[in-house]
Amino acid sequence: KELGQYSFKERLEAGADGSCMIVVATDAPLSVLQLQRLARRAPLALGRTGSMMSHGSGDYVIAFSTASNVRVTPTSEVSRQTQVLSNDYISPLFQAVVEATEEAIVNSLFKATTMSGSKGRRVEALPLERVREILTKYGRIK
Repeated sequence: KELGQYSFKERLEAGADGSCMIVVATDAPLSVLQLQRLARRAPLALGRTGSMMSHGSGDYVIAFSTASNVRVTPTSEVSRQTQVLSNDYISPLFQAVVEATEEAIVNSLFKATTMSGSKGRRVEALPLERVREILTKYGRIK
């Protein structure tokens, strides 16, 4: 069958639950609140790549900044002032997080290999030639 031609019953029986763990790293000097806002954008990429984020999925995101001026260490002062990026300039970072996460998801699908797990469960790799045929058929690639 072509992608998207499975019945509702077939999709339910397939057990689509799973979890995505997304790590967002930036060198932008962001506050904890700004990093939380950045992390909330990453799951948008799951939807852009076709995920329905089912009831049993346990998707989560962590975000951190490597900027030295916002780093908190055990010896950090209890109260200190730091310079962080103004909220007026954070929207491009939101877009970057969604686009980078989307690209990472697509890359992982195309580089995945067939795997066998416990109780004989087997998950097949994405059939790349078939995907190419479908993308060509619908004019997404030449």
